[in-house]
Amino acid sequence: MKVVHVAVGVILRKQQVFITLRDASLHQGGKWEFPGGKVEAGETVTQALIRELQEEVDIQVSTSQPFMLVEHDYGDKQVKLDIHLVMDFIGEPHGREGQQGRWVALQSLPDYGFPEANKAIVDKLLCEPRFSL
Repeated sequence: MKVVHVAVGVILRKQQVFITLRDASLHQGGKWEFPGGKVEAGETVTQALIRELQEEVDIQVSTSQPFMLVEHDYGDKQVKLDIHLVMDFIGEPHGREGQQGRWVALQSLPDYGFPEANKAIVDKLLCEPRFSL
């Protein structure tokens, strides 16, 4: 089974993070996620992250930093998520492709239904001292 390599952006502002709702027709549809998309052939993770966040949520990433790597097997699909923190960007994120998007308080992330692979991201964000109130 082919592994889908995905660049994921955890877009942060103060004690909030921007999340989007996956279209119901997609794999893991109807769940909330951190925006991002596939790393294309010949692209670095950073290049993919910049491109995907521009396409999906209409922001220009100024800087990002690696946060964690998650590999998950859904049974019907395997994903490798390269997660980056995005705290320096231009623009106001919104669902550029028609998807719902919203700023949520970090501590409220467990209240949202995320794909299984994203749960490790939520857990790490909640345990990071630099993000605690």
